[in-house]
Amino acid sequence: MHGAGFQAMFRPLMRSRILLAVLLPLLACASGRVSFTGEIRYAKTPEENYDAGLDELKHENWVEAGKFLEHVRTKYPFSRFAALAELAQADSRFLQSRFPEAAEAYAAFVTAHPTHEQADYAAFRAALSRFSDAPTDFIFFPPAIEKDQKALRAAADLLTAFLKERPNAKQALEAKKLLGEAQAKLAGHELYVAEFYWKRERWAGAAMRYEGLVRDYPGTPQEPEALLRMGQAYARLEEKFRSQQALQKLIARYPQDKRRGDAEKLLEQLR
Repeated sequence: MHGAGFQAMFRPLMRSRILLAVLLPLLACASGRVSFTGEIRYAKTPEENYDAGLDELKHENWVEAGKFLEHVRTKYPFSRFAALAELAQADSRFLQSRFPEAAEAYAAFVTAHPTHEQADYAAFRAALSRFSDAPTDFIFFPPAIEKDQKALRAAADLLTAFLKERPNAKQALEAKKLLGEAQAKLAGHELYVAEFYWKRERWAGAAMRYEGLVRDYPGTPQEPEALLRMGQAYARLEEKFRSQQALQKLIARYPQDKRRGDAEKLLEQLR
């Protein structure tokens, strides 16, 4: 009985604390940029609204951030903050892992503002967005090399163009590294497809795939294997000259590779 009375006495206090915990965030919003009813309280200048949008992004308040940034773009279209707000909207999509949308938004920024001081950044981020949208390995799903490589090819194309058109950009080193990763993954996919033909003794199809890998992705970790397999496939097709070319290229480019011995043995047989 004493216990029941004790609980009854403190139940109103407990309810008050719960209510206060629920209302505090709402009260905080009402006293800041968002009213109690959810209405955005815009500032007086484009810079203040832009800064507010960035702060909302920092706290992952995507909806509020979007409203502030869109307000800057539409209310102050001739302010320098309008372009910056457009770029921040692209960043918002990227941060939310909406990579295709982010890529398009970054590309649109470059098209609309080709001489902007942040054009290099936007062009690189467009490529990074495509790269981030590419298949990844996950334990419960097929390996990435078995999946559609469309996004990865787009990333490689964008990175190649970036390095060609913006060689002095501060993102160039990172872009070069990312391009190497993209090409290695694409080469891995080509090797996987070539092996599909190889295992079924479809030598012409395999040789074509190996040759494409060597042509399109030179210097990747998969190239030595592709050169040896290409030489072997052409040997089975009785195309002696092409086989010799592939094997000699393997020996010349990768003299220390473990496959050199096999290449030299096959070359000896082809003489």
